[in-house]
Amino acid sequence: MRHTHFLFPRVALLALCTLLSLAGCGPGDTSEPARSPGPGESPPAPGIREQARAVPSAPSWQEAAEATYTGLFDNGAVTLADGLWQGNPYVEGGASAPRAGLAGDFLLRGDLDGDGAPESVVLLWTSTGGSGTFDYLAVLDRAADGTVVNRATSALGDRVKLRGAEVLGGRIVVDTVQAGPGDAACCPGQKLRRTLVLEGDSMAELAAEDQGRLSLADLSGAWELTHFSWGEAVGEGIEITLVLDDGRISGSSACNRYNGSVTAGELPGELALAGPLIATRMACPEPLMEAEKRYHAALESMRAYSFMAGKLALTWSDGEAGGILLFGRGPQTGEAE
Repeated sequence: MRHTHFLFPRVALLALCTLLSLAGCGPGDTSEPARSPGPGESPPAPGIREQARAVPSAPSWQEAAEATYTGLFDNGAVTLADGLWQGNPYVEGGASAPRAGLAGDFLLRGDLDGDGAPESVVLLWTSTGGSGTFDYLAVLDRAADGTVVNRATSALGDRVKLRGAEVLGGRIVVDTVQAGPGDAACCPGQKLRRTLVLEGDSMAELAAEDQGRLSLADLSGAWELTHFSWGEAVGEGIEITLVLDDGRISGSSACNRYNGSVTAGELPGELALAGPLIATRMACPEPLMEAEKRYHAALESMRAYSFMAGKLALTWSDGEAGGILLFGRGPQTGEAE
């Protein structure tokens, strides 16, 4: 028996599919069309995808500069204003008073408590009016209403220098220079890698790995000047670099190339030029020449090196004048151009 195949006309098939789609009788989108809320109605709750995207951002440095912190002093919380706080003088009319501040250009971000949202870590300093300066790490989070809260604060110690820091695997890892056996309080020379973890609303130190003594080898590589002093950033368009390698320094000083040699002293961090700087003699616009002159004068009066909030700090003094140069890490591809 011969079988006859029924061929449904293509036009009719398309028409049928269109009718089924319009009638909602197919596997298409069955959701109701969105509509605007009526008078007195609340907007619909966000769907699963919207909720997944609504991860709160980590607090910014600007927010940290206006935040309230606990654990810095015994007498309660302090609230910063533009990154600074000062308490009442210890003696009425006196100049000595407790102070606290936020270290500039330092901010870490990472998920420290495993909730899927990042927290921020900032560096704070305090002074009670004496020669000591205590540094602290503080974790900032967001409350349910979005405000910034200080989750935890941990003391690093008196005159501890921070070489570097990062968040690794939900833990805070900091490289410090601090007083070792026999070190004077003024001149710490012991390197430690310290690992801290956030536990609820406090921080615990899990490990402190000894990394040896501070030496000129810790300065090896390329650096770029970021500040002529702690509060004075290098001007726009001025590029000053420093490369240290086996007792030699070189780089670009805004206009000309320079080189020289340095020598370490007996105490940790002591550093001075071992001879005059040698530089090329190209002429440049006045702002560059002025910056170069200032930089060379500071190098020629260099007395010590240390670290501040992850930056290399070169201290200089010339009679009654003195100051500090701050450098961030530059490209590690050899000598600066």
